[in-house]
Amino acid sequence: MPFVLSLLFVATVAAWLQASDRQDAEQQRHTLIRDALSLERVISVRIETERQQLEALARNLAAIDDAGQLGGRRGAVDGLRRLWISLTWLDPDNRILAHLPEASAGEPPVAPAGPRETAADEAGLSAHLRAVVTDLAGAERGTLVARYRPATVLRQSVPWWLARKYDVRLVDSWGQTVASTGEGLPLEGRVNHRVTLEPALPDAWLELVARDRHVAWWRTLPLALMVVFLLLVGAATAMLRRQVRQVMRAEAAWRTEAAWRRAMEDSLTVGLRARDTRGRLVYVNRAFCDQVGWSTEELLGRAPPMPYWPKDAIAEGMQRAQRNLAGGAPKEGYEVRWVHRSGREIDVMLFEARLVDAVGRHIGWMGSTVDITERKRMEERERHRAEAMAHQARLTTLGEVASALAHQLNQPLTAITGYNAGVMRSLELAGFDDAVVLQAVRALGEQATEAGRIVKRIREFLTRRAPQRERCDLAATARRAVDLLQRDLRRLGVMVEWQLGEPLPAVLADPVLIEQVLINLLRNACDEMAAAGTPAPRIMVSLFASGPTFVRVDVDDAGPGLRGRGIEQLCAPFFSTKSDGMGMGLAICRSVIEAHNGGFDAAPGPLGGARFSFTLPVAPEGMQDAESGP
Repeated sequence: MPFVLSLLFVATVAAWLQASDRQDAEQQRHTLIRDALSLERVISVRIETERQQLEALARNLAAIDDAGQLGGRRGAVDGLRRLWISLTWLDPDNRILAHLPEASAGEPPVAPAGPRETAADEAGLSAHLRAVVTDLAGAERGTLVARYRPATVLRQSVPWWLARKYDVRLVDSWGQTVASTGEGLPLEGRVNHRVTLEPALPDAWLELVARDRHVAWWRTLPLALMVVFLLLVGAATAMLRRQVRQVMRAEAAWRTEAAWRRAMEDSLTVGLRARDTRGRLVYVNRAFCDQVGWSTEELLGRAPPMPYWPKDAIAEGMQRAQRNLAGGAPKEGYEVRWVHRSGREIDVMLFEARLVDAVGRHIGWMGSTVDITERKRMEERERHRAEAMAHQARLTTLGEVASALAHQLNQPLTAITGYNAGVMRSLELAGFDDAVVLQAVRALGEQATEAGRIVKRIREFLTRRAPQRERCDLAATARRAVDLLQRDLRRLGVMVEWQLGEPLPAVLADPVLIEQVLINLLRNACDEMAAAGTPAPRIMVSLFASGPTFVRVDVDDAGPGLRGRGIEQLCAPFFSTKSDGMGMGLAICRSVIEAHNGGFDAAPGPLGGARFSFTLPVAPEGMQDAESGP
């Protein structure tokens, strides 16, 4: 049976080689035809270009009266340098008016070889191009005849890589070679193709002959290899009986090993590994290979350290291996962390037991592994869920406290506003005219009113009421926020720069809440630069349109930057980089912006520090400003 199968295999290979040989020959012919057509196009275009150059020269001769001026025309000189052997101007009676190059006295007009012509080119046949010369009135004055060698055209048109593949020839209708790039290879046994060059070159054919002969596969090495293969298969068939007898004799020696292997194979739900007394792996099952990502061939024979141990825990793994080989492994098992071949970490519960052979001799250790990664992940998710619920509870409590504080602060602020109005009224009735005092009392009332508005808006935001969005000037809101912090900015020596895009549309937002967002971002920038000791603290506030529907605000500082932290970490509740911070400022700012259907982001800024950005929607057309009223 093996010999019959070998014959079928050899026959299949022979059929495949025959088909491949036929396909290669067809592919070679298709490539030859494609190359021939491409080269024919190149030569035709070259000859047609020369014809156009000659016609252009003929048109330029219409303005000259003396045929002797032909040699001074640039087109004639360029043509002789480029390709033409000679250039002759004949009158309507075919008499020579001028001839280039000019011949010496008593010698026939013979053109010198061009700068790239060789002796072989000079010995070949020549062809000619004709163009009619007319005067300015359109009357015929004669004919220009440019003679050239097809061999030169062929040599200049055939690229080097094509000349290495083919013997390129120009032949006439009788099969005589007019020009060739090679030594004239015989056509027998070689693929060739002809294509006509008419009308560019009348009575001429372009012929390509492949330089490499096509050799049939049965005349090459594969046939000898197949014969040798059949001989070897015949010898192997004769040796098959001897091999069977050797297997039967070895079966007795395998029974002991098969006994404990059968016990291991019965348990397929956990990973199994067997090690000898020196710690080398002598057996692993498929479940173990799936756990660590290494194949059986790669693991067998490996000694500690194992490839699935973490790189930063090699020393700990070696200590654990020495303990287990000494019989000190816990009977109840122990947890260990391994690394899958893909790079992901896995948690495994490992149990070790003594391994004995059929006669009870201790020959190693058997270990069973259970992947507990998913269980550990579930426990971690439960812990994170509990922490998230605790954070949410603290956040809810903080909102309630803030709402209560806002409610309580509203009453004294109202009282301050009333008392201020009373004092202002009393001073006016008493005729008090100190402008400084009156301005201070008036500013006190304005600030108390503004504080009341802020407390009211924050209370409404914390009680989940929608922000009182209105059409407002975002640039004016930003300037009010900076004005409120002027005292702190001057104290810290912080310089504020502005970049305003023009024109800046109005936005639909709650100006009080947006003002508090800007104040929080400006204060954070000042605190970061003060803590880092920035030598020249500066803040740049940029406002510009972000597309047709949003306005973007960027607050850049020259502080230490984000230090690799992202927006999610910065806006996490109770996360703060300040020792006395509550970790709620950025979280509330992000909530305010998102309540306005905007976006909040953080990134490195152009000043070397951090950039906090947010966007607000543009107010629809036709909405009145908040300050103007209905």
